[in-house]
Amino acid sequence: MNTFEQFFHRFFKFIWNAIFVLTYPVLATFGLLFIGVTYFFSFISSFLARFSRSSPAVKKESDWTMLSEDSDVLEGKLYKQIIFGPECYRLRRKDGIPSVIDDLIFGKKVKVIQEGLLLEKWNTTDIAQIPDFDICLYQPDDDKLTKLAHIRCFDWHLSEKQDDFLCLKWFDGTQGGEVKVAIA
Repeated sequence: MNTFEQFFHRFFKFIWNAIFVLTYPVLATFGLLFIGVTYFFSFISSFLARFSRSSPAVKKESDWTMLSEDSDVLEGKLYKQIIFGPECYRLRRKDGIPSVIDDLIFGKKVKVIQEGLLLEKWNTTDIAQIPDFDICLYQPDDDKLTKLAHIRCFDWHLSEKQDDFLCLKWFDGTQGGEVKVAIA
C-alpha cells in the first residue's frame, strides 16, 4: 500500500475502534439491565402467583363438547390445536349412531342451515399444508356428507343462501374471494 492508502486505512480503523470502545459499555449495560429487569418481574409474578386462589383453565382432550349452540346433533372432541391458530376436532353424533363423520377431522365452525349442517372438513393437520379445507354439507337424517367447495383460508363465512345455492366468502389477509355452490 502507498502512504495515501495507509493513511485512510489507519484513519478509518481508528474511527471504527473509537466507535466500538465508546458504545460497547452502553450496549453491555443495556443488555444486563434488560435481563435484570426481566428476571425481577418474573420473580414478582411467580411470588404473586402463590397467593392466587384461581387455577388456570386447562381444556381436557378427552371431553366431548358441543361445538354449536344452534345444533344439538353433533359434539366434538379436541384432536389438535395449532399453536397461535385454530383447533381441529373429531366429531360424533350426540345420539350415538355410527356416522360417516366419525373418522374425519373438522374445524370448530358449524353453520346450521335448513338442509343440514355446514362443516369445515380438514384435509390435513400438517402445519406446513394448512389451511386446506373442504366445506361440506352434513345431512344428519340421511347421514350423508357432501363436499361443496375447497377453501384454503381460515376466514370464511356463509354470505347468502338463494334457493339451492350457497354463496361462501373468504379472505386470507391479502386477497378475498367468493364461491357459489349448488346444494342439491
